[in-house]
Amino acid sequence: MRRGLAPFLVGNAFARVEQRRPDLRFPLPNAFAQRLEGRKVEALGRRAKYLLARLDNGEVLVMHLGMTGRFSIDCPPRKKHPSRDGTDISRGVSRGFEDSPLVLGEFAYTEERTPKHEHVVFHLVDGTALRYHDARRFGFMDLVPEAALDDHALFRGLGVEPLSPPFTPEWMAQRLKGKTTSIKAALVDQTLIAGLGNIYACEALHRAGISPLRKAGSLATKAGKPTKKTEALVASVRAVLEAAIAAGGSSLRDYKRADGRLGRFQHRFRTYDREGKPCPRKGCGGTIRRIVQGGRSSFYCPTCQR
Repeated sequence: MRRGLAPFLVGNAFARVEQRRPDLRFPLPNAFAQRLEGRKVEALGRRAKYLLARLDNGEVLVMHLGMTGRFSIDCPPRKKHPSRDGTDISRGVSRGFEDSPLVLGEFAYTEERTPKHEHVVFHLVDGTALRYHDARRFGFMDLVPEAALDDHALFRGLGVEPLSPPFTPEWMAQRLKGKTTSIKAALVDQTLIAGLGNIYACEALHRAGISPLRKAGSLATKAGKPTKKTEALVASVRAVLEAAIAAGGSSLRDYKRADGRLGRFQHRFRTYDREGKPCPRKGCGGTIRRIVQGGRSSFYCPTCQR
């Protein structure tokens, strides 16, 4: 999502903002549209599942898509935006859905695209329009001073980024020591690891050969040192996320990449949504099972994941 939006936003400025309702999941900030108009986006970052547009006045536009939030982009005529591989991703986008606009962040909830659910429209100075749709309004936006970002209620409790240098087997072992919760629950705990979701936790556990039911504390020695399983899990989390990003994400129903194409990582799932199918691990012979942990589905192979 960040990579898809960056070519349109970074270096651009908000010419006009249409705020079509006072709230999403939470009330929008006071004078939200007025505070954004005229502001230039200097950088677009990410923390956990939050998009962070850093503005030229020292504020940060914080955006979270929730379950059904998505962005679509209307480009001005003949405007070209190169993707990361150098191809043009503008595709002559126009207002109508039948003309295949770029849709960013459409998750596994098929919803009709109607103006009724188009709550915020960011009109940029180059003529591009960034439209935020959210049928269930579980997403939210805020404006936060950059200096106060780390201490903000949304961010101060977040854990380590799984693709950052601090995410090591040693770090993981220290955090898991003595934990009696399941390793699956630990992986999706945002205060431990920020941004790791249900699908990729299942996939990482399979690659590492670890059961989602295993106690988290068993992946650390009594002294809080990493085990072979800890090392395998950290490597698997990194590998799964990097592979998924390279594949453009996972399109379960209607999620699309920034260039309009579907993500491809769902074709490489080893366990997720494969209940009753053979385990893909060579020589295993097991069958993928589904269980419920913390209200979420966990998929795993009871034969090779211990």
